[in-house]
Amino acid sequence: MSLDQRAAVSPDLTRKRPSILGYLERESVLGWVLVAPTLVVLLGLVAYPFLMALWMSLTNRVIAQPGEFIGLRNFEELLRSQIFRQTVTNSFVYTFAGLPIKLVGGIGVALALNRQFQGLRIVRAALLLPWIVPAVLITLAWLWMFDASLGVFNWVLLRLGIVRQGIPWLADPALAMASLVLVNSWRAIPFWAITILAGLQTIPQELYEAAVIDGAGPVGKFRYVTLPLIMPVLGVVLLLSIIWTFADFQTVYALTGGGPANSTHLFATLSFQTALVIGKLGQGAAISLFLFPVFVIVVILQLRSLRKD
Repeated sequence: MSLDQRAAVSPDLTRKRPSILGYLERESVLGWVLVAPTLVVLLGLVAYPFLMALWMSLTNRVIAQPGEFIGLRNFEELLRSQIFRQTVTNSFVYTFAGLPIKLVGGIGVALALNRQFQGLRIVRAALLLPWIVPAVLITLAWLWMFDASLGVFNWVLLRLGIVRQGIPWLADPALAMASLVLVNSWRAIPFWAITILAGLQTIPQELYEAAVIDGAGPVGKFRYVTLPLIMPVLGVVLLLSIIWTFADFQTVYALTGGGPANSTHLFATLSFQTALVIGKLGQGAAISLFLFPVFVIVVILQLRSLRKD
């Protein structure tokens, strides 16, 4: 075969198949490749457990037995349960009683840290300690402080002569819930403060200067400049705080275990007791998923509101 004949047929014979690098040069393919590890993690650690819990909530499954499909019977039994109704009340009290403390404390700390002073970085780093330290360790410290005989709170009150005997902080139903709200709020304030601080630092200083020219004082600047511009941040923090507080387990389980007399049970602690202590896995899954439709609606409304803003 001559060189001219080889040149004529070589394009068809030597045409290369698309290589892997050629596929990766396409933006659509490269995008799926980059997000594939995240999708695998989400499917394995989030989607699969959620679907399994959803299926178990529709069965009468117990430990060591597969169970049978019973539809919504678990949810019907929960609505007739006095302990579960008390748990619903406890969860709402625990979640919303601490919101004013978190809101005022978070905004106050954020405004304080938004100023320039010596040691600012050290203070900001120290502020995060309650949030980043494992919840169990912090809860054990609070458990000691709430102790009726050796706790620091009762020691101070006794030394000041305010009380004559130690207060049973975690043995009285009302005081136990108040103590839980205090601990949860104390631990959440750093998250609120750091998030709000990030929003404060995006506000242009020219707006404050214009407000001063218009005669606004510190209260006026906060009301007409600061507060409106951090509302989107407050909305996100509020939503996350509500979801995390409703799902809280470690604080309540370590301090009270749901007692005394089921007065501090939340969805997570009651689900744990029902599923893993009593052994009713189906009913425990139903407890954990009871408010899931409500959370979905709240998240959708919040996201639509943020997108509209």
